[in-house]
Amino acid sequence: MLTLLISLCIGFTSCNSCSGGSAPEEKDSTKLTEVADTNVHVALNVEHAIAMDRQAMYLKFGDEYRWFETDMRLPHFLDEEDATSEPLMIVNIFQSIVESGNGADTYVWKFQHFPDGTVLTDSIHGFWIENYALNEEVITVKYEDAFTRMMESNAPKPHSRNAVLRNPIGPVAVNAQWIFGNISEQIWVDAVTGDVQTSNPAFPKEKGFKMPLGEWP
Repeated sequence: MLTLLISLCIGFTSCNSCSGGSAPEEKDSTKLTEVADTNVHVALNVEHAIAMDRQAMYLKFGDEYRWFETDMRLPHFLDEEDATSEPLMIVNIFQSIVESGNGADTYVWKFQHFPDGTVLTDSIHGFWIENYALNEEVITVKYEDAFTRMMESNAPKPHSRNAVLRNPIGPVAVNAQWIFGNISEQIWVDAVTGDVQTSNPAFPKEKGFKMPLGEWP
């Protein structure tokens, strides 16, 4: 599912017609968009991008928002010798409830960060599923440390350029997870303990749980 989510995030600004709704005028997302000098290269920092976007959401919605996911697009495949951790793109996904004259509507927000300093923001009418909100999650293992633990593990590295931070909904409650991989291969790094696994800990195979149809990972 990560590939699908990355594709969704990349095409987010052109997908309003796919969502069955559009962003509310009173919450004009263009006011959150920053475009920087394209001749400048800024090393993307995952924790900094998360903090910036959470602050923007808080200033707009107070505590009435949910942070559901952070996606990273990497420059090299994880199974290549020159694989590195610095992202080519970071995408943070949030959800908010917008009050209107007819009641309340739910919107999903995307903040997309690029190495030239550009931050693009957009929203669609809809809601996010399959993850627990990360707002109150304790995340002690930072992205760079998770990448190092993943690379130093004995697990075969997935042929993928994708990574994601999320807390999957499943029959077993788990901590937030840094996940590296694709639909067929993943390496999961616990964002609290740093433990490394090759399958979704929310659906432990040793207990006979199977992944729901269409779920990645």
